[in-house]
Amino acid sequence: MVHAQFDPTARQTLADAAVEAKIRKDLSWQQIAEAAGLSVAFTTAAVLGQHPLPEESAKAVAELLGLDDDAAMLLQTIPVRGSMPNRIPTDPTMYRFYEMLQVYGTTLKALIHEEFGDGIISAINFRLDVKKVADPEGGERAVITLDGKYLPTKPF
Repeated sequence: MVHAQFDPTARQTLADAAVEAKIRKDLSWQQIAEAAGLSVAFTTAAVLGQHPLPEESAKAVAELLGLDDDAAMLLQTIPVRGSMPNRIPTDPTMYRFYEMLQVYGTTLKALIHEEFGDGIISAINFRLDVKKVADPEGGERAVITLDGKYLPTKPF
């Protein structure tokens, strides 16, 4: 049976324990994703409390991290989503995404609506990828791909 959480505390506590186990066992998010049999972005989000894992994936992740059966069960619950309870993030990496949306949010909206019409880009039917590439001017660049299904607004 599918169950939902209504208080983010349990999943946050589990996320803290999972990250501690990840560090203790010197595992990468990719290794955890391989155990889950899912993408690294989805698995990481799930372990950090933003998605439920399918039963087999939850059991595999819990076993890899040395977490108990209760943790495996909790990994399967539908969480209260949203990882920024204070709205404006203070972590510099997360703040830069907030800053990007502050600067380019209206541009993204205008370009998306001009191209697709009235609607939204799904964060449910969604893919995320992060890659490190060389910068021709020296150093490295982060290439972040947000790939969401477009869902048109339907009058009713």
